[in-house]
Amino acid sequence: MNRPLHTLGVPPNAWGVNEAIADITRPPLDVRTITLPTQTKTLRLDLAKTAILVIDMQNDFCHPDGWLAHIGVDVTPAREPIEPLKALLPELRAAKVPVIWVNWGNRPDLLNISPAALHVYNPTGVGVGLGDPLPKNGAKVLMAGSWAAAVVDELEQKPEDIPIDKYRMSGFWDTPLDSILRNLGKTTLFFAGVNADQCVMTTLQDANFLGYDCILVKDCTATTSPEYCWLATLYNVKQCFGFVADSQAILEAIKSIG
Repeated sequence: MNRPLHTLGVPPNAWGVNEAIADITRPPLDVRTITLPTQTKTLRLDLAKTAILVIDMQNDFCHPDGWLAHIGVDVTPAREPIEPLKALLPELRAAKVPVIWVNWGNRPDLLNISPAALHVYNPTGVGVGLGDPLPKNGAKVLMAGSWAAAVVDELEQKPEDIPIDKYRMSGFWDTPLDSILRNLGKTTLFFAGVNADQCVMTTLQDANFLGYDCILVKDCTATTSPEYCWLATLYNVKQCFGFVADSQAILEAIKSIG
């Protein structure tokens, strides 16, 4: 007598089991191939195996009342990805591409933060650093759950989106990001957010080291660093770590499959 199988795990990384059988075949995903032009090559990629990582599009880095603005940085460049992301993310969701928000959000007790990381945000030891309240609104700098660590209001987060708190520049360091992507069966990653030469770049590099296919979405990425940092980032992505495309090319590729 054939008895029903019960799902264990998150599809596509799931088994079907009952008291007698463990079906470990993991049925394949339905292929949804698109052709995407990039700055170096034309890619054929499978949307069924693709996710987008939106990195640090949060108030402390992008809002005029956030931490970067507090220390005197012009955050105007960090806001440039907002409009293209507002156009791109709904189309990716409609194409069943997961949107993963990778935000810097520390523990309140900072127990997993080293002095080296603290020094980046408070080099004198007397300024406003990680976990300290911002003078304008009292929000604690890059603390998980605070206004400071929240995604900017202009970018809507949907219930089906996946939030990840990170604690270093790389979204893969000491986080569940790699496990989540592998459970979802994702091997190709779009990258967006800020700062391109810091948190975006280190996350993209680690993704490359872990075997993911990496595509930097140029107009959905920005930096408040000097121009040469941006140029070096684009060069290194194309030379060593992946590909550079733009959001309009992705949108056109998605439309081509209906």
